[in-house]
Amino acid sequence: MANLTPQQRQLVEQWAAEGANLNQIQDRLRSECATTLTYMETRLLIMELGVKIQDKPREVPPEEKPAPPPPEPAADGDAAVADEALAPEGTTGAALKISVDEVPHPGALISGRVTFSDGVTVQWFMDQQGRFGMRGPAPGYQPPAVDIPVFQAELDNILQLRGF
Repeated sequence: MANLTPQQRQLVEQWAAEGANLNQIQDRLRSECATTLTYMETRLLIMELGVKIQDKPREVPPEEKPAPPPPEPAADGDAAVADEALAPEGTTGAALKISVDEVPHPGALISGRVTFSDGVTVQWFMDQQGRFGMRGPAPGYQPPAVDIPVFQAELDNILQLRGF
């Protein structure tokens, strides 16, 4: 394969033990040993030497999301808040805010917004056939499980007060 001296092979093993990846080993062979190898040749050399490249731990993104700014009233009144509800006390600290739009979205009998305890705001609506729907900020968004029963109960109260 690669014509490396025993000293060069020992250097490769040392670099790998220090945590160098394949690209770094390839670059160091070129700069320090004047040996040019392709990426694949470097990879095969590592396998031939029986050296294990150490995987670097992946950084885990922080779980916390910054709190969204408070909603501003719309100039046209489309998303003005008519009702607000907070989670009842004793629900594991899940703060939930539900609002009802003064003017429902097109095709909806009633609509509004809900801000879940994770700070994500989602639009909700009920159409003329009584079907409930939500439009989230991202496809596949799932609200926190603790918020779902609280949201359902509060939405039931709002719908009953509105005659639905």
